[in-house]
Amino acid sequence: MALKATAGRVTRRRVRTRANLLDAAFAVFAAKGFGRVSIEEVCEAAGYSRGAFYSNFDSLDELFFALYRDRADLIAEQVAGALAQDGPALDVPAAVDRVTEVLLLDRDWLLVKTDFLVHAARDPEVAGALLEHRARLRRAIAGRLARARGHTALPAVLGDAEGAAHAVVAAYDGVTTQLLLDRDVEHARVWLGQLLTALLTDGSARQ
Repeated sequence: MALKATAGRVTRRRVRTRANLLDAAFAVFAAKGFGRVSIEEVCEAAGYSRGAFYSNFDSLDELFFALYRDRADLIAEQVAGALAQDGPALDVPAAVDRVTEVLLLDRDWLLVKTDFLVHAARDPEVAGALLEHRARLRRAIAGRLARARGHTALPAVLGDAEGAAHAVVAAYDGVTTQLLLDRDVEHARVWLGQLLTALLTDGSARQ
């Protein structure tokens, strides 16, 4: 029993250490830029040694992907939850309103993600991993659109549900790029809603 209790404390401590490292890294990445941060700076911000870092992550890339996975999963859940409320059919304008209302638009995260995107563009292995993470969001959207196709027409120009999902993610990327520059979250939500409605309908559904 004592061994089990000790193991439980170690596991909880390790989970807490990992979470603290992720939180500290996010703050340092957002303040300085991904490519300008060292493992030592993350450790200092979190209050841990390099040993604590390496017991949880092999590199800053791995740490970033842990951050990315958490936020990609959150965004996929937000989108899937907003799209799931219409039953078999899909009320596109209403669904878009729900998505844009709940969707994470965190400028600090967008700064970190953009820095890492530039890093990944120069490293094919990192780029491949990042593409797979991005594909999660597309699969969540494409799956819902595919289930609705027999009930809700999508513009033929988008092709299949996968093509529509690519268009949705591209719209999100474009709007969040603008958000990085103008810092206007509310305008970003409105513009994203208008753009997604135009993409997924003939554009006349939103008055």
